[in-house]
Amino acid sequence: MLDINLIRTDAEKVRQALLKRLDAVDLSPVLELDKKRRALLVEAEALKAKKNAASAGVKKLDAAAQQAVFAEMKEISARVKALDAEAAATEAELAGLMAGLPNMPADDVVAGGKENNAVVREWGKKPEFAFEAKGHLELCKDLGLVDYERGVKLGGTGFWLYRDLGARLEWALMNLFVETHLANGYSFTLPPHILNYECGYTAGQFPKFKDDVFLLAGPEDKTQFLLPTSETALISLHRDEVLKEEELPRKYFAYSPCYRKEAGGYGANERGMIRGHQFNKVELIQFARPEESQACFDEMVGQVEAVMQALGLHYRLVKLAAKDCSASMARTWDIEVWIPSMKGYKEVSSVSSAGDYQARRGNMRFKRAATGKNEFLHTLNGSCLATSRLFPALLEQFQQADGSVAVPEALRKYMGTDKITI
Repeated sequence: MLDINLIRTDAEKVRQALLKRLDAVDLSPVLELDKKRRALLVEAEALKAKKNAASAGVKKLDAAAQQAVFAEMKEISARVKALDAEAAATEAELAGLMAGLPNMPADDVVAGGKENNAVVREWGKKPEFAFEAKGHLELCKDLGLVDYERGVKLGGTGFWLYRDLGARLEWALMNLFVETHLANGYSFTLPPHILNYECGYTAGQFPKFKDDVFLLAGPEDKTQFLLPTSETALISLHRDEVLKEEELPRKYFAYSPCYRKEAGGYGANERGMIRGHQFNKVELIQFARPEESQACFDEMVGQVEAVMQALGLHYRLVKLAAKDCSASMARTWDIEVWIPSMKGYKEVSSVSSAGDYQARRGNMRFKRAATGKNEFLHTLNGSCLATSRLFPALLEQFQQADGSVAVPEALRKYMGTDKITI
């Protein structure tokens, strides 16, 4: 959530920032509701003070005068009650408008959408084959790694079933990620797969993007849903808490399946595992002081790149333009892996900084040691990594002329083999 004080004092700055990601921005309804709410509160407080003053001196009055004061106090009480109710309704309306505003892009994030994304760097070379290379769908079927037909039979379109060495490869990736992130000082968590509405709100996915998740039945105030990413759970770990400054940054990572509706059609180039309703992912989260937020972001990007390089995969790092960042994020860099059969790159990780946007929504703060005052945390997240696109890239980039697939050295101790064969 944006800072209402910033909107109140410099609405044009906020408007210009939001225009990087929105076609039109009108903050006047927010300002009008904020002005109305404050006026109602001022009037109510003045009446309460008048009532208290009258109450303090009523004993000194004669009976007739007391009756007049009591009558006036009754009128004041009724007016205060009405003002409080109107102020609460106004605040609720204002909160609804504020909740719908996306985050302000960071100063260095350019306006526009995908057309303005910028490649920061590439690593490795695109693989070249002296034979007719196969796509991951064919490799998975030939090697018995994924059973697409039975996956659909069990779950419907958008689901698949790992088999034998395919399941072992998927789990080997998870083992590598867990071992790496533990070594980097992250705390390992396994969050619930069913989350409450507050988790979606704090992450910034609700209320605007509520239809993107698998909602479970229940009244509005009891809404639960299947987590679309571990970020949605981990971001709420410290909701309504005040952390100690000396404990920052707090670093967590989690493994979970991710469940998404993935609204829209499945293109011919996104068959198989590229886009589905359930996939596995390891997610990194950091809670940091504002002044260390950029360093934490750079660190997380480096950690994701280190894993990609350990796997030996050709990839590129892309800085996203404002419209391509998710609504909660001030900055996002994507790691995109090369998938030969698609002749293109697919995102396997996004490292993002939300600034204090999520912290405001979840009331997550830390106590500044030097001042004793509470300040909002900065939150950061990064996928490290999503396997539904990493798995196809590994198969395609490391396929051999005989139809086998070489196992990257980083995974061999978990797989127990250096090659996947029929």
